[in-house]
Amino acid sequence: MTNYINFLENITAIVNSDKQLNSIEQNIKNEFNVYGDLEHLHIFLLDTNTKVLRDCFNEMKPLQELYPDETAVIYNNMIDEFWFNDFIINNKAYKLPQKMEEIGIKIKNLAFPIYKGEDICGIIEVVFKTETLIQLSFLHIMKIFSSIIALKIQNTVLDEKMHTNVEFYDSMKSIAKIIETQYELTYIIPLIGEMLDRFIEDHLIYIFLRNNDKFDLIWPKSCNDERAKILMQQLDSETSYLLSDDGKLGAFAMTTENNLLGCIIAKSLSERLKPREIDYLEQLTKQASITISRANSYSEVLQYATLDALTSLNNRRQLEVRLKQETSQAERQKHPLSVIMLDIDFFKSFNDTYGHAVGDLVLKEVADTVKKTLRESDIAARYGGEEICALLPFTDLAQAAQVAERVRLEIEKNEVSVIIDEKEHVLKITVSIGVAQYTPGTRPEELYIKADDALYKAKRNGRNKVEINENV
Repeated sequence: MTNYINFLENITAIVNSDKQLNSIEQNIKNEFNVYGDLEHLHIFLLDTNTKVLRDCFNEMKPLQELYPDETAVIYNNMIDEFWFNDFIINNKAYKLPQKMEEIGIKIKNLAFPIYKGEDICGIIEVVFKTETLIQLSFLHIMKIFSSIIALKIQNTVLDEKMHTNVEFYDSMKSIAKIIETQYELTYIIPLIGEMLDRFIEDHLIYIFLRNNDKFDLIWPKSCNDERAKILMQQLDSETSYLLSDDGKLGAFAMTTENNLLGCIIAKSLSERLKPREIDYLEQLTKQASITISRANSYSEVLQYATLDALTSLNNRRQLEVRLKQETSQAERQKHPLSVIMLDIDFFKSFNDTYGHAVGDLVLKEVADTVKKTLRESDIAARYGGEEICALLPFTDLAQAAQVAERVRLEIEKNEVSVIIDEKEHVLKITVSIGVAQYTPGTRPEELYIKADDALYKAKRNGRNKVEINENV
């Protein structure tokens, strides 16, 4: 499973680069070559207007221009098979089992669909030179790979067709970009909400996720319009949106694979929702659906992983495992254990001013500096959002404060240069840090709480400083 997770992380980084799809063909093939000697990899896009398949790695040319007629017929027949099956393996169609059992199967030819919402919009075909043994879980990974490619293709189409409305284009791209490095819904959904809010300025935006038969408000904190609740209960996976009687409030369904994930509520503060606004909200909601669905898929897969995809630090789940180990060892050997918790100052302003790609760059720079500054025995992890936490074994409070100050100074003097609209911007980064020491006999989680209290004290006292929780 770990190799498949590495494949997913590597392929995500490749696909989500700024390069065009045809420029990353060889990089993608190299990742598949790990599992067998690859003969070819095809990615075909279905033109919804002409119903013609186009080769994504060959200037989007129609298949009829590149292959014999009988070959084009074979691929078009695959589209029909995919309405009822998940994969074509060795020229036979199969449904994918729900359980990810570790069953080995031999494949030479593998084809699977690309989806845009609930519609099939293309085909991915992988052909090895000889039979290759894979695990059943690899097919689950391929479904996620398909959704990643779908988003890349969708971005390419947006690049070509949406120059007429820059704000709309930017919103779609921004929502699509979020999932590159984030898979926690508590982080993703507020970002989507803020983007929609900025684009649809004269409307109130609310995001609900479905929980069994009810809808839970995820963003913002409250929605008091009873009409929203009534409309939500009338939504289903086949309904794109519903409007209130006065046309000022719309409920837009977030769906994937015939499942209703939730909905986005748009409430006009003045006139009825215009047809153009409804069209934009429909498309933005579909994009948000893809992002949230992929976040759910990532969460399922990444439960097996230990590293954060963006920073290469330990993820929070792994940090919790190591915390229990280190506190237990500190108790047995009676040695000190401390923690530093840091948060990037004014991180939201980097995202709002320069975009989330620059925000990600800032976070990676800080993570790299933390790794270089700490000892090899220290355990650094991405705690959440822009917070980084580090366990410092065999380190008392005074020593941990010195480490924290060294980290703070290294980050402060490390300027980051970015090019935005052909202009260079030099970014100054600072962090606030809280320091705490483990108290023997207490719950391990209390160490985080003490460090977090010190961190917020540092923020209240002006930021770019280290504060110590002296309660040992």
